[in-house]
Amino acid sequence: QVQLVESGGGLVQAGGSLRLSCAASGRTFSTHGWFRQAPGKEREFVAALTWSGGNTYYADSVKGRFTISRDNAKATVYLQMNSLKPEDTAVYYCAASNLALPSSNRRPAYYAYWGQGTQVTVSS
Repeated sequence: QVQLVESGGGLVQAGGSLRLSCAASGRTFSTHGWFRQAPGKEREFVAALTWSGGNTYYADSVKGRFTISRDNAKATVYLQMNSLKPEDTAVYYCAASNLALPSSNRRPAYYAYWGQGTQVTVSS
């Protein structure tokens, strides 16, 4: 059974940094993604990475501040978040898909596997 285990969330002041990790049962997928969901809002795309080519994709709201990366040996995906803002506060979810369709990787339905979520809170 596939499990995605996230870690690294927490409380940080505006302007600070956090790094989220997502370990996927020791295996990798064609596409790994990060999403977030704030209270009362829909789950929204944050970033995605294609494992074989290492191509990355970002939401406009995080471009230049967040970086998605991978560690091949550990089969782990990271989300480095810098210059955090209060509006980044949300539960962050990692996701994985066996598909490799860049035109669709911003949609939650694209991903078959999800982590349990980790809270990120940015204080002003």
